Order: sequence, then structure tokens, then C-alpha cells
Amino acid sequence: SVAVPGAFDSLAAVARGDDSPGDARLLPLAWLACCGVAAAALFYRRPGYLGSSPASDDDDGTLRPKIDASPVPVYSQPSPANPEAFNMFDPADLPPRLSEYANMVYGACEDLGNFFGFQDSSVRNQAEHLLILLSNNRRYMNGHILPPALQPPSPIHALHAKVFSNYVKWCRYQGVPPNFSRAAATAAGTAAPPSVASRVVDLVLFFCVWGEACNIRHMPECLWFLYHKMMEEYGAAMIGGAQDGAQPRSLYAGHYLDYVVTPIFKIVSANMKSNADHVRKRNYDDFNEFFWSRDCLRYRYTCEDPAGEDVEGDGAAGPLAPLPDEGRPPITVGMTDAPKTFLEKRSWWRGIMAMSRIVEWHVATFYLLSVLAFSHDLVWGWVYTLEVASGVFWLLNSLAICWGLLEVWASYPGIHLSGTAVFGSVFVLVSRFLILVYQTLYLMWTFGPGGGSYLGIRADSTFWWWQYVWLSCLCMAPYVLETLTNLCPSVTTALCTSRNEYVQTFLNILFPISRLYVGKDVHESFRHTAVYVFFWSTLIAWKLFFSYVFEVYSMVLPTIQITDDYANFPGQSFTKMSLLLVLRWLPQFIVYCIDMSIWYSVWQAFAGTSVGFSDHLGDIRSMKDIRNSFGRAPEHFCTKMLSPDAGSRRGSSASFLSAGELNSKESLDSRRQSLMNPNLGKEGQSLLGSDPHKLQGYVNRLLDVRIQKWVMFSTVWNEVIDHFREEDLISNRERDYMKFSRFDGFSQAIYLPVFQTAGVVEDAMAQLERPMDDGQKLTTDEHLFKPILDHVTMRTAVSEVWELGNYVLHRLLGPVHNDDAVFITNYVLKWVEGGTVADHMKIAKIRGVVKCLVQLVEVLGKGIGRRKPASTRRSAGGQAKKRQEPASGPPAGGFRRTLSAGSLGSVSNQSAPVQAGAPQAVERNVVIIDALRDQTRDKFRALINSLKGFMNASDPESKEVMDRLTFALSMENGFFWDDAYASDSLDDMARSDIFKSVVSKLQGLVACHPDEVEPKSKEARRRLTFFVNSLFMDMPNAPSIHDMFSWNVLTPYYKETVTLSKGELETRSDALGVSTMLYLQTLFKADWSNFLERMGLTDEDKVWSKKYADETRQWASIRAQTLNRTVSGMMYFEKALRLLANLERLDDDTTNDLMGEKFGYIVSCQVYGQMKKDQDSKVDDIDKLMHRFPHLRIAYIDSVRHQRSGQMAFYSCLIKGDGEGGIKELYRVRLPGNPILGEGKPENQNHAMIFTRGEFVQTIDMNQEGYFEEALKMRNALQEFAKRDGHSPTTILGLREHIFTGSVSSLANYMAMQETSFVTLGQRVLTKPLCIRLHYGHPDVFDKLFFITRGGISKSSKGINLSEDIFAGYNNAIRGGRVAFKEYLQVGKGRDVGMSQIYQFEAKLSQGAGEQSLSRDVYRLC
Repeated sequence: SVAVPGAFDSLAAVARGDDSPGDARLLPLAWLACCGVAAAALFYRRPGYLGSSPASDDDDGTLRPKIDASPVPVYSQPSPANPEAFNMFDPADLPPRLSEYANMVYGACEDLGNFFGFQDSSVRNQAEHLLILLSNNRRYMNGHILPPALQPPSPIHALHAKVFSNYVKWCRYQGVPPNFSRAAATAAGTAAPPSVASRVVDLVLFFCVWGEACNIRHMPECLWFLYHKMMEEYGAAMIGGAQDGAQPRSLYAGHYLDYVVTPIFKIVSANMKSNADHVRKRNYDDFNEFFWSRDCLRYRYTCEDPAGEDVEGDGAAGPLAPLPDEGRPPITVGMTDAPKTFLEKRSWWRGIMAMSRIVEWHVATFYLLSVLAFSHDLVWGWVYTLEVASGVFWLLNSLAICWGLLEVWASYPGIHLSGTAVFGSVFVLVSRFLILVYQTLYLMWTFGPGGGSYLGIRADSTFWWWQYVWLSCLCMAPYVLETLTNLCPSVTTALCTSRNEYVQTFLNILFPISRLYVGKDVHESFRHTAVYVFFWSTLIAWKLFFSYVFEVYSMVLPTIQITDDYANFPGQSFTKMSLLLVLRWLPQFIVYCIDMSIWYSVWQAFAGTSVGFSDHLGDIRSMKDIRNSFGRAPEHFCTKMLSPDAGSRRGSSASFLSAGELNSKESLDSRRQSLMNPNLGKEGQSLLGSDPHKLQGYVNRLLDVRIQKWVMFSTVWNEVIDHFREEDLISNRERDYMKFSRFDGFSQAIYLPVFQTAGVVEDAMAQLERPMDDGQKLTTDEHLFKPILDHVTMRTAVSEVWELGNYVLHRLLGPVHNDDAVFITNYVLKWVEGGTVADHMKIAKIRGVVKCLVQLVEVLGKGIGRRKPASTRRSAGGQAKKRQEPASGPPAGGFRRTLSAGSLGSVSNQSAPVQAGAPQAVERNVVIIDALRDQTRDKFRALINSLKGFMNASDPESKEVMDRLTFALSMENGFFWDDAYASDSLDDMARSDIFKSVVSKLQGLVACHPDEVEPKSKEARRRLTFFVNSLFMDMPNAPSIHDMFSWNVLTPYYKETVTLSKGELETRSDALGVSTMLYLQTLFKADWSNFLERMGLTDEDKVWSKKYADETRQWASIRAQTLNRTVSGMMYFEKALRLLANLERLDDDTTNDLMGEKFGYIVSCQVYGQMKKDQDSKVDDIDKLMHRFPHLRIAYIDSVRHQRSGQMAFYSCLIKGDGEGGIKELYRVRLPGNPILGEGKPENQNHAMIFTRGEFVQTIDMNQEGYFEEALKMRNALQEFAKRDGHSPTTILGLREHIFTGSVSSLANYMAMQETSFVTLGQRVLTKPLCIRLHYGHPDVFDKLFFITRGGISKSSKGINLSEDIFAGYNNAIRGGRVAFKEYLQVGKGRDVGMSQIYQFEAKLSQGAGEQSLSRDVYRLC
């Protein structure tokens, strides 16, 4: 008890500089004793810490409940699924793409199912799953996808390599060879190559193991352990059976679940259900990390008694050969004794440990800035400043010791480390502690009295400072090494994955985290690292400069004054001075630690804005921008969103006037012909067939390549607009204005939407009038019309006005005036072709002509739609009379006196004498009252008179045209004087849908202002601008439907609203007495009017009639946060794929097969079975969704009570609509127990994951929605996974979210802005340039094969994984995945709209963040 104080006295003497060599000898002994105490403390563990057998189960403080892990076999399962039912494909009638591998897969399924006792329903499920995956992997055999040198031998090889990549890493880490099927034994009796057949067996075994693993799927290395042992057993049995000629064993269906999965599940379940805190119970990660050690290989995978196997069939005859591991204990023994691998202690220290490097950096830099500030005011020399600044080495070493001691605290009691780990920790702590002691001494001697003698050495302060520096280099070496490896991340991966024992020993001692199985291959490319370093270097440089000026330097003078008062005035208290200095500096230090987040927000804004500009985000923000970019849209659309199979997309720029730009006598003749006889043009009539949404297969030979692009684009654009109308975002009139027009028999295949050409004619007239206003005289057509010809939209609009106007006027005039109309038209075309329009017409008067045309079209537009045609024709004999054209001049009889509605008296008949023998028509003086006819005549006469004034009277040809116009006005049996003929002509127009469409189109062209034809809905404008803008963004080109990636959408659902019922909509729940229906009608007033228009209702009281009730509920439900809204939006993916397949000219059967391969939607309705038992109305609504969407699948957890034992049996079930109004059960997979052990949502997703079929999974919450126009781009988005930007593969794809609840309330608007700030700007910067985005929820798309072999798409340990989605990102990062984030595709999302909802949401975020700070994931990443 006297030795230690003596040692400290010696230390004090040495510090003072006393020359006492005797006492100095005690110093090393004292520190050796201290080291021994530290080592003993670190070595203090339960017996067996260094490898001896454990003494007890509870001495580490971990809860180990007594669990009966013995299996309880269940030989029968009630209500089995119909074995004849199938999900996507009938096994007896498979498509050719799947049938190629069907025999191998089904044969392996049968053999392995019998050998291990897999459930029949599970095997059928995984067989279809594997066949679809193999079919989708055929793309890698395509030369367009991979060059021949990189193509795998077969799709089976490609799938096998991806599925087993983590297994190969695990075997390498364990130091054992992978167990794959023996090629010779597998290929026996099959025609497939051995390498292919063996890989099929490997794949079938893994998917069968995974398919029944239930919650064990959250423990990926446990799955690989099971596969490893089971394949070892199967291989040995196959070899033994081949040698002995014995039949392989056959176990009952469910044997694997009862003897392998259920015992493991019981152990996990007992810990997960415990109410103890994290440190007292083990979670999924603790159990999984047990399989990171080689100790797990000492156990057998099954809990079955080797002497009492339950064998069926021929295999029961005779004794079986002993299988591997039969003499070893079952794995449940090892899992029961397995310790925790991480202590989630609830303490601030745990959070500080996780952020230790951030704390270290702030402390060190604050110290350096303080030194720099004091050196400036106290005028220190650079040598002295450098000596003072070197104290940062002492600080860093002290902090490192603190972190080491916190590691001891965090690991004790309960974490059982290996001897190497303990030695490394002790060595590092003792070494740093000794270095700290000598650092302290050297610094004291550096700033002590000069000329002193220390440790028997007399030297100046510079000598001791250099001793301090050299010693500090030892403790700073790990920091330097870590910095260098961070600048070149690939070096870190090379070191961590090195198999050199010396390198591994070095890493185990200095970097304990390198002992983990994960986190060794996570580096980014050097280019990404350079950008990352530049971002943070500039941010940190500015932060240090600002902090130095405003936070540190401002404190120097007050500090000097306070210390000066203490030094110069007697009686001052040192404690008081010290406390005062602490109180002054502490707020500054706190601000210094916080303001990094402020500057990050500023840098994020700058970086996010620059990235947005580079990605062309927001280039199109209004309908005006759409009009300006519309001419380029088809080219970009066809290049990016259509595959080469969709017609021919690799042509020159599209132009609507290609037909008019041809050299062209043919073009002129065709126009003449179509004008003379609009009913001709049979190919034009059959261009799109009877279905306006379906292109005919011969579109390639029918149209020029340039026009094809416009036809393709117009088809998709019209479909988008139609969906807007179905969603009641726009009215019928707005729909007509927004859609491309197509008229059978016309010269152009399609006509631009009215919203694009409205007002353009006015601009064209302004262009023609501008030279005249400026006093210029343009005498040639080339100069006069150059501005119009150079502007594509203007040129197209003028062409459309000419063609459609001719059509309308020709149909109005009828056959009586046909010759005159053709004569005038041919003359005008001749002038246009010869470039002499300006010589024959007075261009200055064109505005008057257009004005008259507008008036005429407006009259027709208002009246023709409401006109009711007469049942019989009014003209004599029902036939139109055709005039006999005289040689020259007007008719001899002069102007005919007409019978008009304004003439009430009879008029004399001045008909010519009738020839003998000719039939006489009896003319009766009948007054025909027709207001539309009279108005049309008046406007038509005004138009013809304006045309006469438009002609150059001095030109002979123009004079002839004027004579024709005058003669048309004077014809007694024509449109202008024959009432019956004119009324019949208008009746014919009223019966013609084409005429009505043409009039509407022409009215929009010449009479509408651009603002009048734009959609009034903000939502419609927002979606259209985003869609058109995305066409010009960096989007991968689309592959063909056959070669595209496949994906499934997965939505977890509990008991939320499916479809709003009439009662829910009409119930007045609040104090104001406002019902939900009234609220929605008020909030979406225009949408409600559009809905009534679509339904054809004028009386709102009829909306709840039997005919319209379902539509009314649907309208309200898709405007609330309901499952109906989510499902309706997500099923747009199928509609979009079908449209794209149609554009690629695929037949219906092929399209249906590809829908099953490429897309599927599964809603995991966790309690659907219980709701059905309770007769909940939500079940009926869910069933209606299945009938409405045949490709929708519902997965749920069913529970059945056994009559004999009384125990509950749980099943994962999958159902679909049978197409006949019923529900069909497809699969029923028995579970080891109730899978809901943790947070609920992760297990709900996990149980449904086995029913997915695609290579990727998109997770969608039920507060989200999809859009049809965005669904068209999903094929492109999936191609992001094919990119390899850096070392790591892309495994998560984040998508942009639009918050659609911002208009509900001010609080909802706040939440929408908050969410938009993060989900757009924040995630954009985290992805580029920082490359550190993780997973923050839905609608991210996951690489399914990557995640199902690495723990799933979320973690589900209760409590610690409260924010379950976040941990998928952590797990992805630490296992070598990469996250991309793209903003050319958006998904709608709803947020909380009420105060209590927002409070609960924010509380969950806060609690989740607190739990994250305790987790191993955050600790290992930071």
C-alpha cells in the first residue's frame, strides 16, 4: 500500500526536475503494475473466455430462457391449397421461355423435396419462382446486352453466380470449400450438361430452404449454414446411394420445417418475445453473427434423432448409411449457448462512441484554432506556436484511450472475445497509456524551466519537444494509415480482404472492426472519392474560417483580460477564474460543434442546385415550356423509352410537314385528291384500326420513319391524357384540347394537340404583317414566308388550318359547289408550289379573312353539336342538284330570289320552261326555319367576300378565282340560296363525328388563346411538366420487353381503409358537421365537376344510386390515403407494360406471358384471414380489387387451431381472383409459429417475399400512389441496376417522391415542404456527389437476389429496429451494396395532416433515431 504513493511521489519529483535517479528507477515498475491491473481487468470474463468450456448460462447477464426446442411433427395440414391451382403459369402449359428448363427444375424439386421433406406447396411456389428467374436471365445470352466474350455459358450459370456470391464469401471467411452439387451424380439420367444440372440442384435447394425458413430469413448466414450442411448431406447420400444401389430416402412433407426450422424459430421467438432490455436478450443479429464463427460448423443442422428417422417409401427398407454430422449436437445447442455479440446499452456514452470520430475532430480542430488565435494576439513566434499546437497529439491520444475504455465498458459483461481480440485491445490500451505518460512528461519539460535535468539528461526545451514529437508519431500512425487508405479506398479493401496472416494480425490489433465478416469490401471509386473529398474540404475550410473569426478569435481578448486580472490583482480566486473561463468558452464550443450542420445545409443547397441543373431538372416548369419543347419530345421519347423493336426509332428528326416537304407533284396530287374526295384514303382509315389505342402491325411500311416517331409518341400521349380524364383531373373539353387528333382519310397521320397550336395562327399573321409595319416590301414568297417555314409548330399549324379549313368548307358547300371548290383550291396550290402567292394575293388583308373564318367556325362549333338532324331530307327527290356550268360569266338568269326564313310572303316562280317529256318537280313554297343555317350563311358570305377582297384583282388568275367565288354566291340551287339544300348539308354534318372533331380542332387552331386550352388542374399541369421534362433527362435507353429486368411491387397492409364506404363518407364526425364527402367535394371542386360530367350526371343526388355508388366510392377513395389508391396507382405498371408491348408489336398471348414474367403486385394483408373470419367489410373491398386487377395477389397469414392438440398452426397463404367472381387459393405454406415477433411490418413483408417472382422488389407503403405516365419509365429506371459506376454493384434504387397531401391543411403543407426538402434536395446530394445515400423508406427498388441472400429488405428485431427501413440501408452499405437515386421518375406519397398524427410520426422518428444510436449498424458504419 506504500509502493504506489511512492511511485507517484517519484513521478512528481521527475516532473519538477529533481535529480533523483533512485526514485526514477521505480517509475517503470509502477507503470508495469498499472499495466498488469489493466490487463487483468480486461481479461476478467466468465470461465471459458479464451476458449475453455462455459461454466454457466447466465453469468454474462444475457437472458437465456429454458426452451423446449424439440420438434413437434405435424404430419397433416388442414385446408391444403389446391394442387391444381397455379399462380402465373400452368405447369402443364408453360410458355417456351420457361419450358426449356422445366424438366430439370421439376426433377430437382421432386428429388430434394422427398429427400429433405419440404412442403409440397412451398416446392411448387419455388419451382415457378426459379423458372421465372431463369427465363429472365436469358437476357445475358443476348449480344445486345453482353458481348459474347462476357456472356455466361447459360442463364443458369448467371443466376447461380449471383445467388451464391455471398455463400462463396462466407465459405472463404470460414476457411472451408463451398458445398455444391456433384456434377456426375446430378447429371445421371438427365440430358442436361453436368455443369448445368448441378447448378439447378444448388438453386432448387437454396430456394426451398429459403422458402420455408420464415423468420430465419432475417439471419442470412444461418441460411447459408443450413444450405452448406444440407448439400453436404445430400451429396454424401447421392454418392453412397450410387455406390450401394439404394433408393434415396423419402421424408414426409413438413419434415424440414418440423426438425430444422421450428427448433431454431423457438429459440429466436423466446428471445424476441422477452420484455427484457436489449442487453439482456439476443436479437436476430446476435444469432446471425454466431454463424460468422467457425464454431457453428461443429453442429449438425437438424434436431432429428439420427437413430429414429421418419422415412417413407422404399427408402425405409434396410439400414441407411451414416450421413455427415450424425454424431454432432444439433445447431440449437450452439445457438442456445451463443453469447451476444454486441451490447446495446442505453447510455449517452453509446451514442458518443458511435460518433467518436466526429467528437475527436471537433475537439482537435477547436484546440488548433484556439492556439492560432492566441498566437496572433500574444505575438508568438512560429516555433513556439508550433510547439503549443503539437499538444493536439496529446489530445488525440487521450481521446483514443477514452474510446478504448468505452470499448471495455461497451463489451462488459456479455461480449465474449477471442484471445487475439483481447490481446489486441490490451496491447493498444497499454501502449497508448504509456505513450500518454511520456507525452505528458515531455510536454511539461518542453514548457518547463530551461536548463533543467530530467531522467539524468540535461537538455533544452527543443530536445524534449522533439522527443515528444517522435513519440507522438507512434500513436498517430493509425490515424495516418487510416487517412491514406480513405484517400485511396481500394487499398482498404485490399488490406481487409488480404489472406496474409501478418496483415490480418496487424489489422486485428489496430483496427478491431476488421475482424467482422462484413464491412470489408465497401469502397467507392477514386473518382467518387475525389469529389467527396472536395465537397467536404471546401465545407470544412469555410467552417474553420468562419468559426475562427466569429467563435474563437472573439474569445481571445476577454480570456486574456480575465487571466491578466487574476495574475495582476492579488486575492483573486483561481477557481472562480477557471469557472468563468469555462462558462465563456463552453457556449462557443457547443456552437462550434453544431454549426457544421448549418453549413452542410448551405453546401447541400448549392450542390443540389448544381446537380439539378446538370440533370436538367426543372427545365420545363410550365405549359409554355412544354409547347416550346414539344417538337423535340417525340425524338427523345422514341430514343429513350422505346426499344429498337418498336418500329424504327433511329431516324432523322421528325417533322409533321414531311408530306408537304417532298418534291412534290405527288404530294400536290394527293392533296388535291383528298380535297376533292375526302372519303378516299383507305390506308389512312386503317392506320390505327378501330381501336385508337392500338397501332397496326404494318405501321412501318405505311409511314415514313420520321412520322413513326410522332405516331408512337402520340399514341402514348393520348393514353396519358385519357388516364387524366379517368382520374377526373381534366374535363372532356380539356381532354380534347390536349390530345393528338386523327382523322381517317386525311393527308396527315396525326395532328398536333390544340394546346400546342392554339394562338400560333395569330403569331403567323403577326409575322406576315411585321415587314409591312416596318416599311419593308417583300415581293417574294421565300422572304415573306421564311419566318413561318423556319418555325416547325407555326408551319404545322398553318398546314393544318389549310387542310382542315378546306375540309369544313367543302363539306358545307356540298357536291353542288364541288367543281368551284376544287378549281379554287388547285389554283392556290399552284401558287404555293410556284412561290407566287404574294403576286396573286393581298397579304396585308389576311387578318380579315382569318377573322371571318373564326366567326364561321365559332358558329359551327356552338351549333353543330346541339343540332338534331331531320329524319328525312328536305331537298326535292332527296338528291342534290348539280349546276350546268356556262362557258363564261355569271348565270343568264341573274340572282335567284330565294326562300328564306325572313321572307313570309310567296314569291313568283321564274323557272325556265320544261322540256317536253321531262319529269317535272313540284316546288312548294315552304318556309324552313333554321337559325344555324342562317347564321352559317351570313358568316360564310362574309368569308367569301373577304376572300374576294384578299385577291389581287389585277392578276388574271386571281380575277378568275374571284369570278368563281362570285358565281358560288349567286347559285340559285346552292348552299347560299337553297334553304332545303343548306339545311340538309348541316344535318349531314351533325351526323358526322369526324366533322364535329374537325370543327373542334379547327376552332382551337384559329379561335382559342393558349390560356383557354390549358388544363386548369394544378395537378395535371404538374404531372405533365414533370413527364415532358423527364424525357430530356439522363435516362437509360429502354431494352425490349423480353430483355428488360423483372420486378414485383410489395405493399404491407394491416387494417387500414381499403375503399371508403358510403357511411364513412357521409358521417359528420367533427364539430362543424362536415362529412368526409363534403370535405373532398370542397377540396377537389373541379375534380368533382369533372366526375359528374364523366358520369353524365346533372343531379348530384343520383351519385349514390346503385348505378353510380361504386364509382363515387372510387372517386373519393383515390383522393384519400387508402389501399385502393395505392393499388390503382401501382397497377398502372401493368397497363404501361401492355402499351409498350403493343408498340413493340407483340401479340396478345406473348404479352400475357411476359406480364407474368416481368411484373407482379403483392399486397401483404397480414390479418386478411382474421378479418375474413370476423366478416369485416374490408375483405369484400380487397376481393373487389382482386377481381378488378387479375394480376394482383394477396398474401396473408392464416391461423388454424388443431382439433386434437388445440395448438394454433400458422400459414403463409397466397390468393388471387379466379376470373369468375370467386377467390382462388394458390399456396399455403405452414410456418413454425406466429411470425410476428418484432415490429410487425418487417415480418409482414418477409412472409410475403417468398411469393415474389421478379429480380427486383419495389417496396410501396399504402400511403403512396402511382401515375400512368411515370409507369412508362419504370423499364428505363430498372436499367440503372445494369450500370456499374464504381466497384460496388447498384443494389438499391431510390426514386423521387411527390407529397400529395400538401393542400389539405397548413400543417400538411408544412409536412409536405419538410418532406420535399429531404426527399429531393437532401437525397440528391447524398447520392451525388457524396455517394452516401442509404435507404430512408419507400418507394425504393431493391435488388431482390442481393437482399434475400443478405438478410432481407428490412430488419425486425423488436425495439432496436424501430425504424426498420433505415437498417436495410445500413445492411446494404456494410455488405458492399451501392445506392442510386434518380429523379426522372416520381411516386406520389401522402403524409400526416393532423397535429396528433404529425406528433406521433415525429415521435417515432425520434425514438427510432435514439434506438439507431445504440445499434451495431451505426457503430460499425461510423
